[in-house]
Amino acid sequence: MDSKHNQPPAYTYAQAGVSIETGNALVRAIAPLARATRRPGADADLGGFGGFFDLKAAGFSDPLLVAANDGVGTKLKLAIDSGRHDGVGIDLVAMCVNDLIVQGAEPLFFLDYYATGRLDNDVATAVVASIAEGCKQAGCALIGGETAEMPGMYAEGDYDLAGFCVGAVERDRVLTADKVAAGDVILGLASSGVHSNGFSLVRRLAADKGWKLDRPALFDQNVLLIDALMAPTRIYVKSLLPLVKGGKVHALAHITGGGLLENIPRILPANLHAHIDADAWDQPRLMAFLQAQGHIEPEEMARTFNCGIGMAVVVAEADAADVTAALEAAGETVFRIGHISEEAKGCTVSGGAETWSAMGAWSATHNG
Repeated sequence: MDSKHNQPPAYTYAQAGVSIETGNALVRAIAPLARATRRPGADADLGGFGGFFDLKAAGFSDPLLVAANDGVGTKLKLAIDSGRHDGVGIDLVAMCVNDLIVQGAEPLFFLDYYATGRLDNDVATAVVASIAEGCKQAGCALIGGETAEMPGMYAEGDYDLAGFCVGAVERDRVLTADKVAAGDVILGLASSGVHSNGFSLVRRLAADKGWKLDRPALFDQNVLLIDALMAPTRIYVKSLLPLVKGGKVHALAHITGGGLLENIPRILPANLHAHIDADAWDQPRLMAFLQAQGHIEPEEMARTFNCGIGMAVVVAEADAADVTAALEAAGETVFRIGHISEEAKGCTVSGGAETWSAMGAWSATHNG
């Protein structure tokens, strides 16, 4: 009698839903993408147990390290549902590196975490390619990451992303609140769209209002609505870094969740207040569309979306013209959006009648 009949079945990892071979194929596919992000200090070879970075080779003498991590939020769900994966990696990098530059730090290297129920190499490769593109835009090296295939943890087709970035700044160049002074000017750098915050509200509106995402946007017939919503977050690192290193910038605020209202107070000392004039720039048509669709009050707009401003730059009045010219030369769209005054810490955003669809003059304050 054949004794094999009595043996229990031999389990394999593949039967449990995890393919080592698929994972290995993915590593082979993304290795050249990572290599393309090399920079001084990093040679970006994947496959070891950790990524190395040489601060001396990067040109630092007395640096402080600054670390940031973030995700893409529910914009990821919109990417999955629409099959548009080639921008979310830029969002992932942008959320981290824009948080480093606001502290004066140059982003040096990036690590990503990609988790899914079943690895789809086409999707994973597209996502990692866009992470590499974001790293190139930011001047940092993609030196490693983790791809986790976890059956039963995610619904079919779903994946999740997290990013981790480390930057460095010379000790005497750190941006802290003590550089900000009454009378300083606040410049605003235009955003590229919704960036990566407020998407739970965007998705709720899309569902409740029955938006046709694959049709031209009501506010721009040349762009599909889904493409307007998925536009990747602008990375401000390369245009700001020379100005930060040159000492011209007093403070920077990355406008993410919480909007202008809640992010600007994070860079102020206890005795200074930021005043933002919403009349100083035109509300982008995408933002006006979202506001109209949701009948959103101006104050809610100011604390939910970036409202067209992705980065706030605080400079001395005497430097405002030079800094504006330098940023415009670097490709940024710059608005003079406000000023700093001597009052209790916080931020006030105000506008006239019709600004942000308001019926009358309005004002919103957040005391930081």
